[in-house]
Amino acid sequence: MVDAAIQSGTANRECMFEAFARRLPNGRRYGIVGGTGRLLDLIRDFRFGDAELDWLRANNVVRPPTLDWLADYSFAGNIWGYREGDAYFPGSPLLQVDGTFAECVVLETIILSVLNYDSAVASAAARMVSVSLGRPLAEMGSRRTSEYAAVAAARAAYIAGFGSTSNLEAGRSWGIPTMGTAAHSFTLLHDSEEDAFRAQVDAFGAGTTLLVDTYNIERGIEQAIAVAGTGLGSIRIDSGDLPTVAAAARAQLDSLGAVNTRITVTSDLDEFSIAALSASPVDAFGVGTSLVTGSGAPAAGMVYKLVAHKDDAGSWVSVAKTSAQKASIGGRKNAVRRLDASGTAREEVVLVDDNGPSLDAVDWSAPAGIAADRPLLVPLVIDGAVDERYLGAAGTRLAREQNAASMRELPLDAFRLGRGEAVIPTTYA
Repeated sequence: MVDAAIQSGTANRECMFEAFARRLPNGRRYGIVGGTGRLLDLIRDFRFGDAELDWLRANNVVRPPTLDWLADYSFAGNIWGYREGDAYFPGSPLLQVDGTFAECVVLETIILSVLNYDSAVASAAARMVSVSLGRPLAEMGSRRTSEYAAVAAARAAYIAGFGSTSNLEAGRSWGIPTMGTAAHSFTLLHDSEEDAFRAQVDAFGAGTTLLVDTYNIERGIEQAIAVAGTGLGSIRIDSGDLPTVAAAARAQLDSLGAVNTRITVTSDLDEFSIAALSASPVDAFGVGTSLVTGSGAPAAGMVYKLVAHKDDAGSWVSVAKTSAQKASIGGRKNAVRRLDASGTAREEVVLVDDNGPSLDAVDWSAPAGIAADRPLLVPLVIDGAVDERYLGAAGTRLAREQNAASMRELPLDAFRLGRGEAVIPTTYA
């Protein structure tokens, strides 16, 4: 597309692209924006080096004028977006990219790959957090996805309320609290379960978490307390009928005097199994496969469409796809979330053919007890310069704070696990 547009003379036409989801995955009631901080990092560093240009040249992918353009590529436009961690709904204009056609369209794949995956994980994580009843959740899914996605998943889960990750690279890169437990192989390595527990306690102290289900859970708990004493931090259970096993484990720990020893459960958990454990004496959850695969929705279904461009006279022209079941709504847009006097979201309002969002920073708060419209789009990139508040560990913490605030706005119906429609409607004005 860039090659043909350069030849036709339209590559430098100013355009507005928009990333949005036509629908929510799996009949869910809300989605969570994830990946913005990672994406801004990638866009800032998005370049075509000698190796990439040499390959394009050798394989005749594009012509010399396009190679020259790619060699000088650096995004110089503007980007607005929903705050990372915010809730979104069908049609929400999550990301708006303003620049020349060529510089905007070349970012399509990186934008969609990041937003689709990270938002899928963040949306699944938020559902798990909402049914955990305040009990901590740890992300433990690195072995169930690719090596790069594992770090992204840990970050997205943390933004949506998970407390920690077993992925140390996510801790190093994004400042996420890290944790870990021993695997069954560590127990099997030793001549006895007692020897394994003693080695772990000698290394990490009695506050560690001992995995007690390698052989027999009841015997494992007995051995764990015998080795670590009643001050053992936690046991982990990774098998069995968890509600029954957890209840029996709690009773056994209490009978042994380990009344403060916590019970952590793992074993292919998802939001439904976590909800089913709401009445069980479980203190913490470790979640892997379901989390990093979006709990059945591994991509958020977002698309990236051209919605407006300037004509030869310099006026904005709305454009839209009209094909059946995949139609889009053209025009530059702004968006607000309509809140009632209690601060509860009631409607997502998308303003079409508006002047577009301002490049000025959005500083919004509504006085208590007054209904208001919360602006949703904030400037992320201005004239190619990324707002660094959204990057790194600080940006990740900011997104986590935004998620907590956004979740408090949602109506109670948002937290039902059964399939349903979006909890608030999206209207166009």
